[in-house]
Amino acid sequence: MPTINGSDVKQLIIACDAGMGSSAMVASTLRSKLSSHGINVVHVSVDQLTDAEATVVLTHRGLSERAKMTAPTAVIVPFDMFLGDPAFTKVEQAIVNGTDLES
Repeated sequence: MPTINGSDVKQLIIACDAGMGSSAMVASTLRSKLSSHGINVVHVSVDQLTDAEATVVLTHRGLSERAKMTAPTAVIVPFDMFLGDPAFTKVEQAIVNGTDLES
């Protein structure tokens, strides 16, 4: 099970599946919250993930298996709701507090 300490996160990927733009809204919100911590938040298609650049990936639960296949060494954090999901707080707090995140 991949694990990373939040203090080691430099880039956070929000992976989507050519949807209605809800994941772009998630990326924008997290970009605003995490920019002061030096985190680059990127929004990409789940099929465009690469293991080389993906260390932490937030994606809808329905896409998490695809994300694991395209970026098997990344920490994949699934979420269920595009607004107010606890997974967003979990990732943000791990980055801010330097605690571990795991798939």
